Amino acid sequence: MAVVLIGFMGAGKTTVGTLLAEALQRPFLDSDQYLEQQLGRAVREVFATDGEARFRQLEHEAVLALLAGPDAVIALGGGAVGDERTRAALGQAAVVYLRVSYPESMSRVHGDQFRPLLHRPELDQVYLERLPLYEELAAVTLDTDGRAPSELVEDILEMLGKLD
Repeated sequence: MAVVLIGFMGAGKTTVGTLLAEALQRPFLDSDQYLEQQLGRAVREVFATDGEARFRQLEHEAVLALLAGPDAVIALGGGAVGDERTRAALGQAAVVYLRVSYPESMSRVHGDQFRPLLHRPELDQVYLERLPLYEELAAVTLDTDGRAPSELVEDILEMLGKLD
């Protein structure tokens, strides 16, 4: 079974996911990186030229492909859970929600030019709208503010053991 990490940007999905995959001896896959490899262009470019709706469709297809592959630790983009079809597909995975406060998220990603949503004026509203979706999907929820990635991995491993 795949372990899927969800959460808002800056939650630590890539960092924690890489360490978790190592601990589980599974590959680590990032849906945004996978999509960029498949398309041969950056996510921010897809947003700029094709629009967010097209990006979300491509993202959904990427998530399905990743879930259909071998067991892995998969980090999803923060908005992937907005697609109802993606949420349904995540029922076949162990979903871990890395919860980050909005101020902490912004301090972690401030100035990152590779994040297209950072330039949205209502980003705080986007954050609030996604919280219930993350909560709904999560088999495991962990707060990341002020915590080391290695601590989070230990907690995830312990909680995944309880899910078996």
